[in-house]
Amino acid sequence: MRTLPCLLLALTVLTGCVAPPVKQDMSAFLAAAPRSILVVPTVNKSLDVEAPNYVLTTLPVPIAEKGYYVFPVNTTKYVLEQEGFYEGERIHEYPTPALSKLFGADAVLYVAINRWDAQYALLTTVVTVDFDYRLVSKDGIEIWKENKRMQYQPQNNTSGSPIAMLIVAAVNAAVTRAAPNYMPLAQQANREVFLGANAIPDGPYRPVSTKK
Repeated sequence: MRTLPCLLLALTVLTGCVAPPVKQDMSAFLAAAPRSILVVPTVNKSLDVEAPNYVLTTLPVPIAEKGYYVFPVNTTKYVLEQEGFYEGERIHEYPTPALSKLFGADAVLYVAINRWDAQYALLTTVVTVDFDYRLVSKDGIEIWKENKRMQYQPQNNTSGSPIAMLIVAAVNAAVTRAAPNYMPLAQQANREVFLGANAIPDGPYRPVSTKK
């Protein structure tokens, strides 16, 4: 019985040591006061060649919900390709003022995909996405940045014999490995980044009723 109070005390101490998220300095962002954001193709550090297109489609909605005009990503990609920019790495190296001027944008959002993978073990598969976000003003000044990592592991809620549960777990892991669903993780990551605690300030087009 003496073990329980000790465990509770340990849990209390551990909980108390968890540091709250550090608030970012938004002075540069507020000084830039962007109204429109250009989302350029991502840099892909993963092995999935389709990852950049998937990520690109998940970015406009949360940014628009935050109250900013977002240039259509497919049109942006097409225009950049007409200018000879086909790879995310080259676009990210190009001067931001020149990119902004090309579209008339107030700021440019750069996203790098660090991880987009599924790690398989015998009875489970862990799907992971990891993104770096950078927002740079039309003057070339970085006004905000963030990193987000999300993981998903399918749960096996089957009741029954231990052998049956092991079989179900193995099948679920194999299915997830064969066709991992990254989109919900990418969408959740973007929503938490742009609408969460360390998000950019509300934009000029966000309805008053939804502003914090």
